Amino acid sequence: MSKAKFNSHRRLFVTGAMAAAATLGVGSFYAYGRPHWVPLMRKIQGRETVTSVMQRYEESALERLEPYFKNASVPLPPRKITLLALKQERKLELWVQADDESSPGSYTFIRDYDIRKASGVAGPKLREGDQQVPEGFYQIEGLNPNSSYHLSMKLNYPNLFDLKHAVSEGRTEPGSNIFIHGKASSVGCLAMGDEPIEELFVLAAKVGHENVRVVIAPRDPRLKVIKADPKTMPVWTPELYEAIITEFRKFPRPI
Repeated sequence: MSKAKFNSHRRLFVTGAMAAAATLGVGSFYAYGRPHWVPLMRKIQGRETVTSVMQRYEESALERLEPYFKNASVPLPPRKITLLALKQERKLELWVQADDESSPGSYTFIRDYDIRKASGVAGPKLREGDQQVPEGFYQIEGLNPNSSYHLSMKLNYPNLFDLKHAVSEGRTEPGSNIFIHGKASSVGCLAMGDEPIEELFVLAAKVGHENVRVVIAPRDPRLKVIKADPKTMPVWTPELYEAIITEFRKFPRPI
């Protein structure tokens, strides 16, 4: 091969490699740089509100949900919501309580969603940066219409149970900012994809976020009893798992 042809091939190779690297870099920045570029985009476009999000997504979200509620013979919107999150199965079940005085406290299964991404393993979240999804009983603390992950709903982690054990064990940073959100990437949160979070966000706004409970389990205790691993989990984990098992008995496994 002549020197001129070799240099030409080398230039083509370098150009192609640079183009590939640029494409990969843009893709990585889009996926993992969202906490940085989305807030900047929000500043340019203007910040959203729960009202503006409802104006944009309420109609389409309720249209998608209506067949499920009709099939369950439950009015839309319901009165209260419980979300059951199963870490191992990567499922989020939507259960609702209708405004029906004849059956107070009873919940009806509506549908389930795939959890697109959830980091960590079985066991409760203990500290900031451990990449664990919490386990236990939580409330939706607020709705975030300006999430870097489309839309999000914030859990009240750490709750009183989490804080009590963090204090007793001398853990000063148990973590915070745990969300159920859109997109398909997450560290320590539950990533649901965009259309599912639109539906959940709209439902939470309709019933009031204070009427949405979230129970997170390491796996489905209706299939097999969940047990704490004493080698890797805190001594109080069995107490937590017993409470989760008891709670799940109120929600018969969907067929």
